[in-house]
Amino acid sequence: MTKRIIPGFGWSIHGDGKSIRPGAVVAPEERLNWFQTTGVGMQHVVAMFGATFLVPAITGFPPSTTLLFSGIGTLLFLIITAGRVPSYLGSSFAFLAPVGAATAQYGMSGALGGIFMAGVGLMIVGAIVHFAGPAWIQKLMPPVVTGSIVALIGLNLAPAAWGNVQEGPVTATVTIVAMLISGVLFRGLLGRLSILVGVVVGYVVAALRGEVDFEPVGEASWVGLPEFTTPTFHIGVMGLFIPVILVLVAENVGHVKSVALMTQRDLDPVTGRALIADGAATMFAGAGGGSGTTTYAENIGVMASSKVYSTAAYWVAGIFAILLALVPKFGEVIATVPDGVLGGAGTVLYGMIGILGVRIWVQNKVDFSHPINLAVAGVPLIIAIADYTMIFGDIELKGIAIGSLAALLIHHGLSAIARWRGTDVGFEDTEDDAALATPVNRDDLEKRDGDGN
Repeated sequence: MTKRIIPGFGWSIHGDGKSIRPGAVVAPEERLNWFQTTGVGMQHVVAMFGATFLVPAITGFPPSTTLLFSGIGTLLFLIITAGRVPSYLGSSFAFLAPVGAATAQYGMSGALGGIFMAGVGLMIVGAIVHFAGPAWIQKLMPPVVTGSIVALIGLNLAPAAWGNVQEGPVTATVTIVAMLISGVLFRGLLGRLSILVGVVVGYVVAALRGEVDFEPVGEASWVGLPEFTTPTFHIGVMGLFIPVILVLVAENVGHVKSVALMTQRDLDPVTGRALIADGAATMFAGAGGGSGTTTYAENIGVMASSKVYSTAAYWVAGIFAILLALVPKFGEVIATVPDGVLGGAGTVLYGMIGILGVRIWVQNKVDFSHPINLAVAGVPLIIAIADYTMIFGDIELKGIAIGSLAALLIHHGLSAIARWRGTDVGFEDTEDDAALATPVNRDDLEKRDGDGN
């Protein structure tokens, strides 16, 4: 193996460097020749593109700044995890609702302060996981709780989607239809990029309808630094971003478990590092004006189809993202995406986030014949959809924060009472270390491994 100059850098050549033997995969510490590795890395950039740019487009953050910190965060992740976990860090949709609420109260800088604090919180959780192991996460957030928190974040965003749809109903409808059809019409990578395809189709329709202002694109330069913004910190945003930390924990742990299944390796020892790395990347983004990050399911799909799990490809992707961020004209093109397109994309994406929570329940066989599980799932969803609000001095808690807190308190509180009274606790503790959200379907991975594909 090539001697590593820094953690996560330096790879041995897989086979002849040109091909992959049937049934084999390119391991994280291996690579193909640089021509093919660069091609796979570019593919990863395409895979993350649609989802990563939708977040700044929806929140009003500078797209180029988000892309810059996405690339930097990816490289940071590879270094901190010592090249053991292939991953791209793109914009997290979990930040959409709290960023929107924080921006309305304190402006963009206040929202960035919340993102920064979320990164700090995630790093702290990662440090605890690194030294104590990840088992306690399963105890704190069993599948019924994790699913509820993920679902309520998506459903809480429904009014935001409707507000954008009203600005361009025809364009929004075309975007929705294009996203849905492309997901089943195309095969391979294009099929997995249904978000990007839908946005492109919607954008073209919006341009034809005169809904796109291209003047800022013409005025932008070809080369230059993106726009940076420093954060400000307000105690009132803390309640908005705490639930995001819980979702990021579930997403990152799920990503590590998915990669472990795909590469047939024990990555539990590096789970804490993955959380620390994403926390650090989110802190960097919040410090300079970018969107909070998370590990990306879209890029899991690229690895599954290409059989290339090499972290070298992610170094290529991260570096290319950074270079692309230094083209202001490119960022201005993204900033011209009209409200109708954003509304259509949001309708699909927010709904998918909500159903991802349901998928967590289904995958982990949560038993809803028990009243505690019903309460943990039902009450928080109503709180989030109605966007309940509670004010304690300078701290304002809204639907997502209250709903997430309710899910934890209902589960652990009612379960403690049930154990004390000797009644049916309504759930079964599980030792299954995979009982968290995973970016891909666990059963499908196991079937593919069994088939030798």
